[in-house]
Amino acid sequence: MQFRVGFEMVYQCEQPTPMILQLSIHYSRASDLVRPDHLLTSPSVPVTAYRDLFGNWCSRLVAPAGRFTLSTDAVVNDSGLTDVVAPAAHQNPVEALPESTLVYLLGSRYCETDQLSEIAWKRFGNGPTGWARVQAICDFVHHHIEFGYAHARRTRTALEAYNEGLGVCRDYAHLAITLCRCMNIPARYTTGYLGDIGVPASGPMDFSAWFEVFLGDRWYTSDARHNARRIGRIVMARGRDAGDVPITMCFGPSTLLRFDVVTDEVVEPKTAAVAA
Repeated sequence: MQFRVGFEMVYQCEQPTPMILQLSIHYSRASDLVRPDHLLTSPSVPVTAYRDLFGNWCSRLVAPAGRFTLSTDAVVNDSGLTDVVAPAAHQNPVEALPESTLVYLLGSRYCETDQLSEIAWKRFGNGPTGWARVQAICDFVHHHIEFGYAHARRTRTALEAYNEGLGVCRDYAHLAITLCRCMNIPARYTTGYLGDIGVPASGPMDFSAWFEVFLGDRWYTSDARHNARRIGRIVMARGRDAGDVPITMCFGPSTLLRFDVVTDEVVEPKTAAVAA
């Protein structure tokens, strides 16, 4: 199957404003791009790009003063399969983990492992390990946090989400990531497109946040917000938490006037039967 994905973001800038953008589809999906997600700007400005420490593709530009639009429109091939389910995936002893995963055991800006460790061990320390432990964490976070766009706050940490019991998808991810790390399971933050494919529409489309855990010899997708296997996740960026993968960073005063995201299945038109 194929998905059309893209966005249009309109800013009002008071002065020429440098920006760093993490809005490109992750390089791991490059071979799936039927129509590339070229970044368009209006008015047109020079754009340069680089890879950050986590391998994410970042774009740099200077937005002019006034109204400034960012947009892209891509088509992506997808298997149409739901997220992998692997009940037998085991938890690795810390000493056996690959070095590349160790950074995802540590505390980070939004994930205070030091303050949630005791809570995590009391709740999950005597239960199963591996896949079942991650699922237990997802079940807990899914029911502990009340979702609502009105609850969004960009400064909310995992500990605050735990104490407040409110949040949006990034808060579910941060709390689940932190609890997994406390239980010695490497966990990383992921952002990207996730449409309402195979599920009831949930309102205006937005970018989504979920997380990944390292079990056995690979990373697996987990999602405490929806707590269900979904179709059509298209990764944009990965990092320790949302602080590593902001979709835009504006180095100056600016106002977001419009924000539209598209994630739709491409449906081929049916051809009419021709009478013999």
